[in-house]
Amino acid sequence: MNPLLKVEDLHVSYGAIKALHGISFHVNEGEIVTLLGANGAGKSTTLRTISGLLSPDKGRILYDGIDLTNLPADAIVRRGVIHVPEGRKIFANLTVLENLEMGAYTLKDRREIEENLERVFKLFPRLKERAYQMGGTLSGGEQQMLALGRALMAKPRLLLMDEPSMGLAPVLIEEIYETIKEINRQGVTILLVEQNAHMALSVANRGYVLEAGIITIEGTAQELRENPHVKVAYLGGE
Repeated sequence: MNPLLKVEDLHVSYGAIKALHGISFHVNEGEIVTLLGANGAGKSTTLRTISGLLSPDKGRILYDGIDLTNLPADAIVRRGVIHVPEGRKIFANLTVLENLEMGAYTLKDRREIEENLERVFKLFPRLKERAYQMGGTLSGGEQQMLALGRALMAKPRLLLMDEPSMGLAPVLIEEIYETIKEINRQGVTILLVEQNAHMALSVANRGYVLEAGIITIEGTAQELRENPHVKVAYLGGE
């Protein structure tokens, strides 16, 4: 089986600073795969490069057999690769409904947009209740729901998620992760970047550990949970 996403020997720099040193990994269709690592390990850089926000120095990014390397971000979005960025990045001065409609900007069929909107409201009833409220007035958890909902409006085949639990209370983290599982059950493949290794490994099929721009460990979620280094470095020494 060919992977849906295949990253080969990816090198990325910020000026003279090397952020990624030739990483390679893959994501099969239907999987949730997580990238674990500390701040500065290169996790967000990886997602930003896949989604076309950064250009690699070297390497290839293949999506469903198509070379995405150096394609502009909007062309990548149109192919069904959608990025939910760290920090949510919602439009604070637009309503919830307007934020969601921004997510559907690549779609032309009004009926399809309405159907997507109904799916999002079914997944996040609170967004429907707050449809005409300004995005900036939502709580942190609601803003994360809005960021996810906006991404789903584009009908992603592959969802790139960057730190969805950041800044959220534990009860909201549980809620967001239940939603991530439901999105995956609906057929969306997910590449998940997360510092909260407990939560990431509770939903992922497989994972990779990224340290200083290098993949140091890979395996199933169970293998990573049982790995001595992962236990000490990312799971609180369990």
